[in-house]
Amino acid sequence: MPTPRQRVAITGSSGLIGGALSRSLRERGHDVLHLVRREPTAAHERRWNPESGHLTPGHLADVDTVVHLAGAGVGDHRWTPEYKATIHASRVDGTDLISRVVAEGAGPTRLVSASAIGIYGDRGDEILTEQSLGAATFLANVVRDWEGATTPAQDAGIPVAHARTGIVLTRTGGALTPMLRVGRLGIGGPLGSGRQWMPWVTLADVVAAYTRLIEDDSITGPVNLTAPHPVRQRDLARALGKRLHRPAVLPTPRAAIRLALGEFAEEALASARVVPDRLLRAGFEHAHPRLDDAMDWLFSRT
Repeated sequence: MPTPRQRVAITGSSGLIGGALSRSLRERGHDVLHLVRREPTAAHERRWNPESGHLTPGHLADVDTVVHLAGAGVGDHRWTPEYKATIHASRVDGTDLISRVVAEGAGPTRLVSASAIGIYGDRGDEILTEQSLGAATFLANVVRDWEGATTPAQDAGIPVAHARTGIVLTRTGGALTPMLRVGRLGIGGPLGSGRQWMPWVTLADVVAAYTRLIEDDSITGPVNLTAPHPVRQRDLARALGKRLHRPAVLPTPRAAIRLALGEFAEEALASARVVPDRLLRAGFEHAHPRLDDAMDWLFSRT
């Protein structure tokens, strides 16, 4: 059965997920608009300014779904007090603005807002679903406030989904880039003990999952966007080493990681055995459910 055509507005469209999602939605026949912070230069662009709280309601009047992806990179800078404030504000303020405009009811009937598995914190071997309690870390508190900022839209009866995305693997960009860089040098061993669980997912499956959330508004609340089979970090390091024909044995000491990353090191070394329970129950099928599937896709020449 053909999927009804939608007009979808996307924030953060220049990012890794936003760019891939835009291309995929257009291929499926949807009309895609980009909300940009600069002066628009194309017909499919409309301006907003989350810092000043400006978004003309009319810019969303003809939109069916808003996909909100914008936010400062969590691992892009050392976590100084100033940058931690930037991380929080870039997510909460922008989400609140989008949510309030959506709640006015002039246009969108669906909101899909980015979120993160960082809400779960460091949980060892515990299997984590959307029903699991959050942690009490800085990043977990950011995620709680981030998701909470959609309250105006939810109170107005708008179906809202929170896409708690894991570590995205793709051929270019994202978390895999530094792993490949050190892996090609033969020093891509485990981080710390390597026993920590990594909730990975391929970019292809992230795009497919976002598409499902856009086209199926019966799925609301938190949704884990991860592969159904998380792996320990050392297993990912070994899988990359095998494909690169390089050793992946020598671990990077925790002390060295803390020295390089500061407070963010605790997040980088956290163990989060997250599974996509909501997606699986909804019948979603991952193209790359296991790490070997992902490696085949990542290293294919097609």
